Amino acid sequence: MRKGWVLGAGWKCDQPSSPRKIYPFMSYAKAPLISACRRSLVQRCQTRPIAHVAAEASASRACLSKWKNRYDRSGEAGLHDRASDPHASPTQTPPEVGTRIEELRRKHKWSAARIALEFASEGHRARHARLGAGSKG
Repeated sequence: MRKGWVLGAGWKCDQPSSPRKIYPFMSYAKAPLISACRRSLVQRCQTRPIAHVAAEASASRACLSKWKNRYDRSGEAGLHDRASDPHASPTQTPPEVGTRIEELRRKHKWSAARIALEFASEGHRARHARLGAGSKG
């Protein structure tokens, strides 16, 4: 086992690295170590300026400020990676419209432009860009 891993130019995380494991809900093997390194950086910010700690770790001051604010608000949970999917999609195509688009494509082999004309003739407003393949949701 190696002691630590390099986070930036000359700066090492205080946590020892572990043997490679498969984590079912993490996209990469060092995910547990990343939150440990973030915690270590945030703790260093308690006694030193954020800009100095960020420079040592080769991280931006804005990024380190974000982690520190999350840690102050949520504790340890604030340092874990978050999902990047949006909370809401107000312009998402409704499921029934997506089903109708698929039906017209499969049954008539119509293009997006032809489907847009069909929707317009029925009094619906459909954007041409949303009528491409796979626009069900």
